[in-house]
Amino acid sequence: MLTLLFLLLLSSPLAHSVNQEGFYLLQFKLGLWDPTNSLSSWNNSDKTPCNWVGITCDASALQSVISVNLTGLELAGPFPSIICRLPFLSYVSLNNNSINSSLPGNISDCQRLQHLDLAQNYFSGTIPDSLSEIPFLRYLDLSGNSISGEIPASFGRFRHLEYLNLVENYLNGTVPSSLGNISSLREIQLAYNPLSPGRIPSELGNLTRLEFLWLAECNLVGQIPASLGGLSRIRNLDLSVNRLTGPIPSSFADLKSVVQVELFNNSLSGGLPLGLSNLTTLRRFDASMNQLTGTIPDELCKLPLGSLNLFENRFEGTLPESIARSPNLYELKLFKNKLTGELPKELGKNSPLEGLDMSYNEFHGEIPEGLCEKGHLEELILIYNSFSGQIPSNLGKCQSLKRVRLRNNKLSGTVPDQFWGLPHVYLLDLVENSFSGSISSKISSAYNLSNLLISNNQFSGSIPRELGSLGNLNEFSGNDNKFMGLIPASLVKLTQLSRLDLSDNNLSGELPVGIKALKKLNELKLANNKLSGKIPSEIGSLSGLNYLDLSGNAFSGKIPLELQNLKLNLLNLSYNQLSGELPALYANENYRDSFVGNLGLCGDLPDLCPRVGVSKNLGYLWILRTIFILAAIVFLVGIVGFYWKYRTFKKNQKGLAMLKWRSFHKLGFSEFEIVECLDEGNVIGIGASGKVYKVVLSNGEEVAVKKLWKGTKRKDDGSVEPEKDEFEVEVETLGKIRHKNIVRLWCCCNNGDCKLLVYEYMPNGSLGDLLHGSKSGLLDWPTRYKIALDAAEGLSYLHHDCVPPIVHRDVKSNNILLDGEFGAKVADFGVAKVVGGVSKGVESMSVIAGSYGYIAPEYGYTLRVNEKSDIYSFGVIILELVTGRLPVDPEFGEKDLAKWVCTTLDQKEVDNIIDPKLDASYKEEICKVLKIGLQCTSSLPINRPSMRKVVKMLQEAGPDSKSRSFKKDGKLSPYYHEDGSGQGSMV
Repeated sequence: MLTLLFLLLLSSPLAHSVNQEGFYLLQFKLGLWDPTNSLSSWNNSDKTPCNWVGITCDASALQSVISVNLTGLELAGPFPSIICRLPFLSYVSLNNNSINSSLPGNISDCQRLQHLDLAQNYFSGTIPDSLSEIPFLRYLDLSGNSISGEIPASFGRFRHLEYLNLVENYLNGTVPSSLGNISSLREIQLAYNPLSPGRIPSELGNLTRLEFLWLAECNLVGQIPASLGGLSRIRNLDLSVNRLTGPIPSSFADLKSVVQVELFNNSLSGGLPLGLSNLTTLRRFDASMNQLTGTIPDELCKLPLGSLNLFENRFEGTLPESIARSPNLYELKLFKNKLTGELPKELGKNSPLEGLDMSYNEFHGEIPEGLCEKGHLEELILIYNSFSGQIPSNLGKCQSLKRVRLRNNKLSGTVPDQFWGLPHVYLLDLVENSFSGSISSKISSAYNLSNLLISNNQFSGSIPRELGSLGNLNEFSGNDNKFMGLIPASLVKLTQLSRLDLSDNNLSGELPVGIKALKKLNELKLANNKLSGKIPSEIGSLSGLNYLDLSGNAFSGKIPLELQNLKLNLLNLSYNQLSGELPALYANENYRDSFVGNLGLCGDLPDLCPRVGVSKNLGYLWILRTIFILAAIVFLVGIVGFYWKYRTFKKNQKGLAMLKWRSFHKLGFSEFEIVECLDEGNVIGIGASGKVYKVVLSNGEEVAVKKLWKGTKRKDDGSVEPEKDEFEVEVETLGKIRHKNIVRLWCCCNNGDCKLLVYEYMPNGSLGDLLHGSKSGLLDWPTRYKIALDAAEGLSYLHHDCVPPIVHRDVKSNNILLDGEFGAKVADFGVAKVVGGVSKGVESMSVIAGSYGYIAPEYGYTLRVNEKSDIYSFGVIILELVTGRLPVDPEFGEKDLAKWVCTTLDQKEVDNIIDPKLDASYKEEICKVLKIGLQCTSSLPINRPSMRKVVKMLQEAGPDSKSRSFKKDGKLSPYYHEDGSGQGSMV
């Protein structure tokens, strides 16, 4: 067809006015799809193509085409080889389009080509050996594609190549030693490819002109060759996120031109090499997350460094004073070492310091006064040390501060008034110190404060009413202090508050009126104060409340019946002055400890309601009646017991013996009721691992029961593990998790033949079924936004608040369950993994877990598990909520939802992907959330934000946010890092 069109073009009256090169370009155009009509200026009536968009000709009389630059024009289709017929073509760039073919072998016909940029497209297949036959090629960029196979050894035949970029593809094999033959090379970038385990070729040390070597996450093993010390012109050396071992070569002291060295996340050992004082141009050095030992050399600290990251190693000794004299230092992160001594007193006075993290060391002494001398300090993290003295008053003037964490030190004295009111701080953590004094009323200026953590100190005075003006406050933990007076009525204005813990203080008076406004409250802990009055019935309207502890106070009156509306993991009203009947839900043995010490309470629990003033005769009659009743009960129990044993025996024959029940919460039902309801009429779902039943218990409560059949599971080393199956993983994970956005596991049973998991019942089922079913109209945008935020908070809890962290590994819309108010909870932890540390390690799996369409690209070829895999999957859920589409659809062709969205946005307006069922008035908010989904589904793991950051971004994207609206950003750069080092600071 293309040939026919070309012949028709040749036969037209105007065709004869364009020269031969113009004909080639017109045929080039016919081979591509141009959805935005970007090549409309390519007109066959022109004599030459020199004025066409993207075309450059030389200045000679021939006006030959020398350059074709069509970057970012949204062109699609196969690579048009006809372009190589342009005899003087030296420059080609099709960067950031949708070219989707393999590289043709005849690309070597472009014999005069010097610059070839095909980055950020959809090229697949292998790199042809013939590419090295282009004799004058200097620049080759194939990054951001789907190219597979090995890096051709024939590349060693290049004689003029200066720039080689193959970042973010699917290349395997190893780094070919033949690259060391290309003496002209200035840059080699191979990062983020699933290469086979291999060593760094020592031949690379021959490249004396090399300035940039980027081999991050290339599956490199073994030691760093000493020959790399011969790279005398190297400016950026990045070997991060590999499995390199052994010492840092002493020859690194010869890298006299180096500006940045990135060695983080390997297994390097030994001390830092001698001679680092020779590296006078070094500005950024990151050897964090290794096994390095010894002391931090003074000669390293004397360099004019901008960023020094040595965290998560085994360094000892003191931090040299010389580090404080660097005029460039903006980042210093040394957490999780064994460092001792005091911090340099001049630290920050000479430097534009932005981030300081010294956590988990053995530092002592006072916090230096000049840390914020230059006014740039944003993060001050000193947790788990032995710092003493007061918070320097100068820090109260540090308007740039955003995160302050000083917990678990020996700090004392009063907190400076201005420090309480820093306008940009969102996290203030002073836990476990000896601070005294009161919270200043100036805290009203801390309008961005999200987490106020000041427990286990000696703070006193009243809690200021100004706290009620902090509309972003999510957590206030002030327990174990000496606060007194009333709980301010203004606290009920904190509509974002999820955790309030003021237990173990001297607070008095009644709970403030209007507590029902705290709709997001998850924990309310006010134990061991002097609070009085009645327990407000409106607490029962807080549907998200999981923890309620009002014990050790002087509350009186009846227990509100409305508390029965709550699904509590913990209820403690003990040691108050409560009276009257227990609510029916709590009148059982499971809740005995929740009410002890309330002498006026009555209920069905023996000894909880003592009788007084009864006559002697009536007492005897009462005793006789009790004996008669007890005897009757014993007889009935015997009959029922015999019958129950018989039924149990019969069920044993069918593999349903309930012998090993295990509970994780206080239950208002008998586990044995479950068995009676496991019939086919109650099945509400069937999956690969078993069936799910809806069970209505005798007390009216509904639960969901997952019935798993006996099976085996393969370990990650390939061997068979007969016991540690999905059941055990789910029990071990959910049994210890307590969060409002994680589905509750009430109890479980395992008798070998049959395994049951009993969960809270979620009446609206899974997000996947609802969103992609006939009832999707129930999910308007505010509901979808709420679901996204709830699920994000649940995953953030798993990644950041569980110790050790948990990676879910099967995040998908069918594992997001919805309660009656469309609140979302993360469920199904059958393949979850506990990892050694979210910020540090990854854990390799031998089998891919997860569901098609949700699996992160790197997981499919590396089998490495960390929190970034979950973040990608969550990003797909966001795209589902925005588009209303399934993660995999025949309409997408070979693409999944994430790729379809990116491709469509590259070619069309955003309206073409937004679910047409959604109200157009929400478009701005939808686009903000879409942008978050695109960040989460970045093909580069390092570009994906942490779940904690995702939660923050979603909160900012809500209807009350003033954050920036969505802009079409195109594809993310492979050089983007969440912060300067590529590593986030430790939480």
